[in-house]
Amino acid sequence: MADHGPDAEFKAVEVVNPGGAGGVVILCEHASREIPAEYDGLGLADADRTSHAAWDPGARGVAVALSEALDAPLVASAVSRLVYDCNRPPEAASAMPEQSELIDVPGNRSLMQAEREARARDVYHPFCQAVAQVIASQHAPPVLLTIHTFTPVYHGVHRAVEIGILHDDDARLADAMLAETHRLPHRLVRRNEPYGPGDGVTHSLRLHGMRNRLANVMIEIRNDLVPDAQSQSTMADEILTLLRPALARLGNEGAQDA
Repeated sequence: MADHGPDAEFKAVEVVNPGGAGGVVILCEHASREIPAEYDGLGLADADRTSHAAWDPGARGVAVALSEALDAPLVASAVSRLVYDCNRPPEAASAMPEQSELIDVPGNRSLMQAEREARARDVYHPFCQAVAQVIASQHAPPVLLTIHTFTPVYHGVHRAVEIGILHDDDARLADAMLAETHRLPHRLVRRNEPYGPGDGVTHSLRLHGMRNRLANVMIEIRNDLVPDAQSQSTMADEILTLLRPALARLGNEGAQDA
């Protein structure tokens, strides 16, 4: 993202394969670590701006590979989640966190309400609008898939889980994928780990999936498993090993509740 003055517009959202007709829509809310110049790096050290606190390393690569394999539109945030986390509603403190794990975010301290509203206007609402447009453009109601990665060590605790299959009240797609985990005997796959609805991570599923009565699921991948393009492609294939039979199990990839 190029430097620009505070009055210039910046790219808040990326849409890949908008005309995809595979019956699936993919979201990647934490795809980018970019911090627009007007935020002055949020006062972060260089290492913090490139850490997992700023984005989900590897998530975009997996999402793009899935988009290609499924002929699915992909909507990805083009701005760091430390500026605005597109998987959080504007009223949530974690939408613009003052701290992420052990990392302080000076540029998010004591934000005025007008500043919070400006970030939601510039980052969150364009993302949501792009998602709504892509869903509306589909010929039939699609399945919604969101892709994330997580750090293998959090607050000093090692996480053994490798792939998390997350859901909120609508567990249709998650249940169907978890029923296929025997196809990945080398992977530790768990339901609602390392996060679940109680952690506030299912906002996108509820807003874009459940509100539209779309079958939906959130995939969390441990980020040490996807450090480069080859491993991201391999992981996408593993996700597809669960997803494709799960979609067939649902009986209709874009089915709404009756």
